Amino acid sequence: MDIIVGTAGHIDHGKTALVKTLTGTDTDRHPEEKQRGITIDLGFAELELGDARFGFVDVPGHERFVKNMLAGASGIDLVLLAVAADEGIMPQTREHFDICRLLQIKNGLIAITKKDLVDDEMLDLVRAEVSEFVSGTFLDSGPIVGVSSRTGEGIDELRAALASTASIVRPRADLHIARLPIDRSFAMKGFGSVVTGTLASGNIAEGDEVELLPVGRRLRVRGVQSHGRKVSEAGSGRRTAVNLAGIDHHEISRGMLIAEPGVLQPTQSFDAEVEVLSDSAGPLRSRQRVRVHIGTAEVLARIVVIRGSLIHPGEKGFVQLRLESPATSVLGERFIIRSYSPQETIAGGSILGPSEAKVRRRDAPDLLAFLSMVSTAINDTGETLRLLVERSGDRGVNRAEVRSITGWSYGIFDEAAQKLKFERTLVDCDGVFVSTSNFEGLEHRVLETIGSMHDADRVAETIPLEKLRADAFKKVRSEVEKAVLQSLAARRQLVIEGDVVKLIGREAQLSDAETNSLAILRRTYDAAGLEVPKVDEIIADAAAASGVGKDVVRKLYQQLVNSGELLRINADITIASTAVEKLVEKVRQYAATTPDRLIDVAKFKEIAGVSRKYAIPLLEYFDQRKITARRGDKRLII
Repeated sequence: MDIIVGTAGHIDHGKTALVKTLTGTDTDRHPEEKQRGITIDLGFAELELGDARFGFVDVPGHERFVKNMLAGASGIDLVLLAVAADEGIMPQTREHFDICRLLQIKNGLIAITKKDLVDDEMLDLVRAEVSEFVSGTFLDSGPIVGVSSRTGEGIDELRAALASTASIVRPRADLHIARLPIDRSFAMKGFGSVVTGTLASGNIAEGDEVELLPVGRRLRVRGVQSHGRKVSEAGSGRRTAVNLAGIDHHEISRGMLIAEPGVLQPTQSFDAEVEVLSDSAGPLRSRQRVRVHIGTAEVLARIVVIRGSLIHPGEKGFVQLRLESPATSVLGERFIIRSYSPQETIAGGSILGPSEAKVRRRDAPDLLAFLSMVSTAINDTGETLRLLVERSGDRGVNRAEVRSITGWSYGIFDEAAQKLKFERTLVDCDGVFVSTSNFEGLEHRVLETIGSMHDADRVAETIPLEKLRADAFKKVRSEVEKAVLQSLAARRQLVIEGDVVKLIGREAQLSDAETNSLAILRRTYDAAGLEVPKVDEIIADAAAASGVGKDVVRKLYQQLVNSGELLRINADITIASTAVEKLVEKVRQYAATTPDRLIDVAKFKEIAGVSRKYAIPLLEYFDQRKITARRGDKRLII
């Protein structure tokens, strides 16, 4: 089992010496660290105890380097809190411990270091102080071991405590795509650019394509190391080094992320739930400028409190984080908020997704209700998906949009979607997901809208789909529209005929005069054959003969076109479909007697018995219908 151990504690409380004694590795890499005797940046070491393999992230204790400590705190499974026996609890002990609590680290143990510098009475006092300090927290029942890195006293006991604590660490629920927050970038001779970090989720293998975020650059993985060993693939929770092809290491910096490509979208605004530390100097205020630490990144941001204008110390609330530069995150990811100046940890929380828009006062109650439900459903993929689908309303949401918010792998998404489909909670509209209640609401709206349109226009037998779309399907995706109409058609509640729809059993309600007008139109077109008058002339004559207004006659004419009884050749010429089909048959009979199946305009006029005025529009119509195809000044009969 791979376990990431993060050190925590005040400067000069012996964290680095303790890691060196445990692992044999000096994590102070920089000459300045050697010279000054303090840890400035992150250090890394490894230790194997039985079945457990520990990756140590040694963090700096100085208050000036807390941001470096936070970069290392990302991905920690277990914290090793170091408290010096000769000093006890100090300011950075408190801040580091607050950070661990806000990141919701669940496991850990405490080392009282420099045991050799104090007597037993002092050691007991510090032990009591530490016990009181962690009371009621995740370290309440954690082992407390007195050690000396100089003499080695207590080190074996600490190793045993590490192994014991490791046995209760739960394996990570690996729901997400491959994500590696980068904490180091460097060049290795003969290999090129290398990045390191704790693999937050998923797997990264040699040959994979990954995306460098937030810059959106796609790169290839040349090689992978995990815990110092070359591997073909590294898994979630491991310290991982990735050799990247096609990029200079100077183009990569701490705070960036490599991930499965094409899933996560950088944004500059997140909705989040925050908890303000009880000993914070003041409340978290709207418009307050802060430093937000997500993964290994530090980003400046403004806080917008969604309810009211502030969140008091010791309280929780919902906010929008408006970042000054893009960042990438997933639903449920923990973050830390530090004040802009002086830099102090004041709050922490979890990401609840990218903000849909700047929050407006009238929208706040609805948004708060949604965020409250999401915050309690973070570990329930089915419920989270249900909430996201429901939030999307009639428009629906597709898999790519859900994965960009959650970071879920394909398998996790499909499992959650299948569960909700089985429960009939959502409807899959060809990859766009809508809640069952919204889908049924759309069906009801469509039937009601068509009915109203029929009532408003008793002459119309059908409703143009475009008109229905404008009234019943506003902001609805085409996939959802199609699924709703097909569902109603399958239940025999409406009929779809090309670009028009109508309710089953609904016919035009015509007066005697209107019925007579419709009959006149039919007779006129049947009698005219292929050489018909212009449409406007036929409508005017039918209106005059029947005493019905031209607008009504035009609707009756349109019914005949919609039903296919009349075929519109162009804007001026409409011909009865029976006449056109007879001509098609004659043309194809001619083709059967002609080896090259070609026909010119003169021959077409002869066969059709029409003038050039009608021959050319008819040939162009035949071209559109793929009955003929132009070949120079002739047509190939298909």
